[in-house]
Amino acid sequence: MTAPSPTPTLPTAPRGFHVLAKPSGPICNLDCSYCFFLSKEALYPGDRFRMSEDVLNTYIQQMLESQLGPEVTIAWQGGEPTLMGVAFFRRALELVEQHRRPHQTVHHTIQTNGTLLTDEWCELFRQNAFLVGISIDGPRALHDAYRVDKKGGPTFDKVIAGLNLLVKHEVEWNILCTVHAENQDCALDVYRFFRDELGAHHIQLIPIVERDNDTGFQQGNAVTERSVDPEAWGRFLIAVFDEWLRKDVGTVFIQMFDAALASWHGVPPALCIFNETCGSALALEHNGDLYSCDHFVEPDYLIGNIMTTQMVELVASPRQREFGDAKRDSLPRYCRECVVRFACHGECPKNRFTVTPDGEEGLNYLCAGYMNFFKHIDAPMRMMSAALRRGGFADEVMTMLATAPRNELCPCGSGRKAKYCHAN
Repeated sequence: MTAPSPTPTLPTAPRGFHVLAKPSGPICNLDCSYCFFLSKEALYPGDRFRMSEDVLNTYIQQMLESQLGPEVTIAWQGGEPTLMGVAFFRRALELVEQHRRPHQTVHHTIQTNGTLLTDEWCELFRQNAFLVGISIDGPRALHDAYRVDKKGGPTFDKVIAGLNLLVKHEVEWNILCTVHAENQDCALDVYRFFRDELGAHHIQLIPIVERDNDTGFQQGNAVTERSVDPEAWGRFLIAVFDEWLRKDVGTVFIQMFDAALASWHGVPPALCIFNETCGSALALEHNGDLYSCDHFVEPDYLIGNIMTTQMVELVASPRQREFGDAKRDSLPRYCRECVVRFACHGECPKNRFTVTPDGEEGLNYLCAGYMNFFKHIDAPMRMMSAALRRGGFADEVMTMLATAPRNELCPCGSGRKAKYCHAN
């Protein structure tokens, strides 16, 4: 298959868009119970699930050509991308240097389960300034509840061994933690384990909302017993936020909280689920198929193949723009009139399968949790935003709360006197 010739960036394409490339497709050495991607193997029956040199070269070239800004991110995910081997990524790095324009700075990221990491891998990551996301769901028992190998066995020790190698080689890393039925009531155990025992400074929290069907697609309105409970999700976020607000603002960065602060500060959050529209974060399969979103790798959301159509044309296509605008245009009235719409915007469309109190379809399954969370953080977020506006820093909020008059209401908005809250 011959790659298409370069074409200019189309005016309807976003200035920058993000692609999660899956060089090994859905293939993984683990068998995590809640993984939504393992079932995608059925989309390509009999396939070897290995990205070819031609697809790799076309992806790198088109990604670099299509980005108008000076910074470009090449992002790898799976399945488990390290199954491709070190040589594949060395070749990817060579192609980046071959196609990179003089003014472009290229950032490299990879999401891994960590179990296959070696000194060789970590040297590659360090030498090329990779940001490595490693999947850990908390302390041993919570992690091993669902993150198991092909024999159903625990993976915690192998993951921690991989993390220790990243630390040894001074690789920049962050934690991706999924929140599900097993760890949803253990927020502080999870957070303190990451902060105090693992030394994490960057954390992503991802709610598990797993549809209960036989297709593996975003269909139906029933969820599995592994899925996080909506109100428990809100309690989890609130518990972590309160601990973070007391001790860790400015030293631990939690993607969910960074996105919220952006919304309170009046700037677009970096987290796509909280933007008004979407469609600028796509998924690339091993064979060059480009899908509307990582959560919609399904036949109905296949927008084309980069080996026959330029990536930027696919991103700018009416079909993809319609997909992105639907996030805003399909919001039910209940959401459009919500006081925290500015921070939520209905969250991810993949989770909009319940009904509003007045019976309208399209409410987010996690609405109750997000509603409680966003209302809870309102006062501290306003304080942090105000600090930023006057040229200060967000971490000033910790001092402001700790030094509040003890017999007055705590400015965090808890309704308690400061001496019983942040000034105790």
